[in-house]
Amino acid sequence: MKLRAALLFALATALTGCGYHTAGSATHIPANVRILSVPIFATRVQAYHTEMAFTQAVVRELNTRTKYRIINNDSPDADATLTGTILTQTITPLTYDATTGQSSSYLVAVTAKVVLTANDGHVLYRNNAITFREQYQSTQDLSNFIQEGSPAINRMSRDFAQTLVSDMLESF
Repeated sequence: MKLRAALLFALATALTGCGYHTAGSATHIPANVRILSVPIFATRVQAYHTEMAFTQAVVRELNTRTKYRIINNDSPDADATLTGTILTQTITPLTYDATTGQSSSYLVAVTAKVVLTANDGHVLYRNNAITFREQYQSTQDLSNFIQEGSPAINRMSRDFAQTLVSDMLESF
């Protein structure tokens, strides 16, 4: 009787596991996908170069972390296509310099939509609203002025790419 109770307890414990899984075991991408097409992201905003920075960061991250062959255009040779669209980009003043009344730091926020589609039209992965934010400082000294907006977008694009590829590969 004690043996039966112990077996039932062990079985119940095993069936009510925590849900964790090993890395790579929950991929959204089927094993037959070997070539990924990543065309330049589309954009719905009037911001310079954001779609390029995000596309390049995603391609770099896929090349670094996966064994997929990456094609930079929409090719019929690809087994799947990753499309992205920059939906919004906002820059909001965060702090002000009390002496000049000008903004001294800003928050840039970008929201994107990403869809991974197999060549048969089946959607393998979709995220309709990935939002990333990055803060940057403004300089008031015009003789040493450095535009900090682009480096902030580049930093944000790296974080975006790491998160996107992790989500596609690991389901987190």
